[in-house]
Amino acid sequence: MPIRVLLVDDQPLLRTGFRMILEAEPDVAVVGEAGDGLQALEQVRALQPDVVLMDIRMPRMDGVEATRQITGPGHDGPAKVLVLTTFDLDEYVVEALRAGASGFLLKDAPAAELVQAIRVVAAGEAMLAPSVTRRLLDMYAERLPSGEEPVPDMLRRLTEREVEVLKLVARGLSNAEIAADLFVSETTVKTHVGHVLTKLELRDRVQAAVFAYESGLVRPGS
Repeated sequence: MPIRVLLVDDQPLLRTGFRMILEAEPDVAVVGEAGDGLQALEQVRALQPDVVLMDIRMPRMDGVEATRQITGPGHDGPAKVLVLTTFDLDEYVVEALRAGASGFLLKDAPAAELVQAIRVVAAGEAMLAPSVTRRLLDMYAERLPSGEEPVPDMLRRLTEREVEVLKLVARGLSNAEIAADLFVSETTVKTHVGHVLTKLELRDRVQAAVFAYESGLVRPGS
């Protein structure tokens, strides 16, 4: 079955461009469009998409609140949210990730990158763009812990190896890259990542990366 995608952006021209790119792919189907967050909620309920391409700044309801309502507690539908932003330092992106987005992508990303991001998110993985992630976290560096604070109790739940894996996830590495870095199999890495998410009560790799920085385990630029 093709990946069912809902396009959410207040600019019709951009939606048309995204539709043209995605409909050229045999494994992707654009099932609907919305011009703001409220329309997005209606379309998600009616169409049950697998992935929602979500703009941030929109009238009536922005993408952060729409993401929160689509992926929040009590919503067990298939929809995953991939945030689209014009600016790589958009202050709302971090809030969207906290709200439940599975990743983010710049609107000027190459077509192939957009399609790959949709496939990754639809498969249940997180779309972490390392370069953009670093710039976002650098921008918020003054708000993050200094590293001198006590280690959060939740981190003590992890084994030494799981802490290593969490650090590499925070750097934006894929399972294959982590496996190569640690000289273990990709299956082993998947197991470690699963344990990290379970022990820290996190939903996915995006939340794990944000947790690693906010807890002081990893510092921007490290």
